[in-house]
Parts: sequence; structure tokens; C-alpha cells
Amino acid sequence: QVQLVESGGGLVHAGGSLNLSCAASGFTFSYYAIGWFRQAPGKEREGVSCIVTSTGFTYYADSVKGRFSISRDNAKNTVYLQMDSLKPEDTAVYYCAADLIYNDYCNTLVSGMDYWGKGTLVTVSS
Repeated sequence: QVQLVESGGGLVHAGGSLNLSCAASGFTFSYYAIGWFRQAPGKEREGVSCIVTSTGFTYYADSVKGRFSISRDNAKNTVYLQMDSLKPEDTAVYYCAADLIYNDYCNTLVSGMDYWGKGTLVTVSS
């Protein structure tokens, strides 16, 4: 049974930090890229970052570049998203998703993901 379980969300003041975790099970972790997405109230889901679990290749959306850092622990089948210098506009439900890949690159196309977690809420107060 495939599972992606996010954790680490919460309430933080602007300028603060949070570290999200995405624990994966039920599939061969090394065959996949893992992406982080977010959806703010009234807005479409958007890609934030992704990582190729086998090679460590990473991608960041311009809106988070320099503030967020994605990493993985293959021994734990877990991907992390370290979020620093948080802004109120980062407030959203954050989801992780798995994408079966056939090359060494990842992307954050919502329609391309194979499995999704249920999300964790991040609220940044001003």
C-alpha cells in the first residue's frame, strides 16, 4: 500500500523556519522523484521543489529559491523541506508527491505525479 505522510507543519511568525518531512512507503523509493507542492486558500496547487531520490538532483520554484532547501534520506525513505525566512504568502497546505521517473531530472507538474500525501498546514503570521 502506497503511503506518503507529511509532517512538520504549524504556525510560525514571518521570518521563522519550519522543516517538513515526507515519509514514503509501499513503492521503490529510488525509482521516484519526490516533489513538494502547496495550495493556498482559493488558489491552485503549485509546485515548490522536487528532488530525484537516486541522484539528489533538485529543482526550486523562483518564489522559494534561496529560502527553501529540499533533501532526502534514502535509508529512511524520507524527503525533507527546510523552509527559512518564511513569509505570510507561504501560508498553504503543503503536499508531497511521488513521480516515477526514467531520467535524472524532476519537475513539479501537478498532473504528472503518481502518488500524493494528504498534506500538512503551514501558517505564517505577519
